[in-house]
Amino acid sequence: MEKLVIVPTYNERENVDALLEQVLGLPCGLEILIVDDNSPDGTADRVAELGRGEPRIHLLRRPGKLGLGSAYRDGFRYALERGAEYIFEMDADFSHDPVAIPEFLRHAEEVDLVLGSRYLHGVTVVNWPLSRLILSYTANLYTRVVTGLPVRDATGGFKCFRRRALESVPLDRVRSDGYAFQIEMTFKCWKRGFRIREIPITFVDRRAGVSKMNRRIIWEAVWMVWRLRLADLFGRLE
Repeated sequence: MEKLVIVPTYNERENVDALLEQVLGLPCGLEILIVDDNSPDGTADRVAELGRGEPRIHLLRRPGKLGLGSAYRDGFRYALERGAEYIFEMDADFSHDPVAIPEFLRHAEEVDLVLGSRYLHGVTVVNWPLSRLILSYTANLYTRVVTGLPVRDATGGFKCFRRRALESVPLDRVRSDGYAFQIEMTFKCWKRGFRIREIPITFVDRRAGVSKMNRRIIWEAVWMVWRLRLADLFGRLE
């Protein structure tokens, strides 16, 4: 296993067939790991069925809805244990276009973490309500001001880590979720001296299913940036 795409799922059966087909159809030698939180709609069962005929499909079943950050931590451990060199984060709902993956890999040959940015060259978001766009843009501005993190889109979830960057972060000390998880992982890689590069992506609101955004995720991110800043200031960043 060299290149692994990690996709957390909860009730994504409507999307998973097309997602697997598109990711594995790319000429990149990719494998894909679905981390499913016991989806009531049978997402995991469908992935298991497809995986019986395709060894590049991997499935990690979890007992319940444990959160996005937890899903990625489990996925990262899976990738590192199996020797993956390029490890992707990606949503299941096609807001992240699989066609962009080869461009991520091209840049990942030169840097340690590649971020797909919705705000690098203006705003490249399609079909979001204005309120959601303002929330996301403001959250990223707030993150830059408080932490000094030199990226335009710290809350995005389309990323490619090189192994050396990912394995430097003690995953058992990363407890955040949602937006906060994305900020925390990028901040810790940056503070460890790893090279980060943003590339522009077009983010399209989900085709099917329901967004998992809620107030708890928003407030967690609001406080997380201060915890990161203060931990760094006092030499306690883990």
